[in-house]
Amino acid sequence: MRKLWLVFIAALGLAACSSDEKSARLEIRLTDAPGDYEAVYVDIQGVEVNAGSGEGGWKQLEINKGVYNLIEFTNGMDTLLATAILPAGKIEQIRLKLGDDNTVVIDGDTKDLTTPSGQQSGVKLNVHAELLEGITYKLWLDFDAARSVVETGNGKLNLKPVIRTYTEAQDGAIKGAVTPVESLPAVFAINGSDTVASTYADEAGKFLLQGVPEGTYVVSFDPKDGFDAFQKADVSVSKGAVTDLGTIALQ
Repeated sequence: MRKLWLVFIAALGLAACSSDEKSARLEIRLTDAPGDYEAVYVDIQGVEVNAGSGEGGWKQLEINKGVYNLIEFTNGMDTLLATAILPAGKIEQIRLKLGDDNTVVIDGDTKDLTTPSGQQSGVKLNVHAELLEGITYKLWLDFDAARSVVETGNGKLNLKPVIRTYTEAQDGAIKGAVTPVESLPAVFAINGSDTVASTYADEAGKFLLQGVPEGTYVVSFDPKDGFDAFQKADVSVSKGAVTDLGTIALQ
C-alpha cells in the first residue's frame, strides 16, 4: 500500500518541502481604485521584497513584466505580477520598478507620463506583513490612478504612484511529528475522497502539510513496512493558521 501511495505522490508532484525549510508562498497582484481616465498604462519592470535586513535584504522576484492598463483592474479585478517562495517571517517593504512606457488616455488623446528621476530607482512601499511557514498569501498593490497622474505647471503630466498594499492569507497548514522517527511515513490531508495535500516525515520525524484550504480533514499516516497505518480524524484547519498535531505515536 505504501509503495502505491509513494508512486501517487511522485506522479502528481504533491510532495511538500521539508518542514525545516520554513517557507511561505507569496502572490503579488496588481489592482486599482477607479479613476476618471479612459486608460492609464503603467510600465512595470521589476518587483523586489525586503525581509527586514536593511538595504542588503532586498530580493528580486521573477515577474510578468509589461505595460498594464490600470483601468482594467478596478472594482475587485486584479492581475498576477509575481509568485515567490520566501522564507517564513516578516517582510517590511516592496519596491516597484517602473519603465519609461507610461501613458494616459484622456478624451481619446494618448499623453506621455513622465516618471520623476527620484522614482526611477523604484517606488518603495511599506508592507510589515508576517508570513507563516506553509501558508499561501496574496499581496495586492492597490494603485490609485486618479491620484497618481499629476499635472505640472507647464502642462505636462507626471506619474507619481500612490499605492496602498494589503495582504491576505489564502489557506492554512498542518504540522506535527511522528515517533518512532524510523517509521518515515507518507502523510496526507484527506477531505472526503480527495487527497488535498501530502508530504513525508523527515529524518527528525517532523512533517508539514502546506496549502491546505480551510476545513476539516482526516490526516492519514502511511509508514514504511513494519509499522501500522494510522488516521487522525476531525483535524480543523483555519485560513492563515498552522494546526499543530503535536507528536503522533505510530505502532
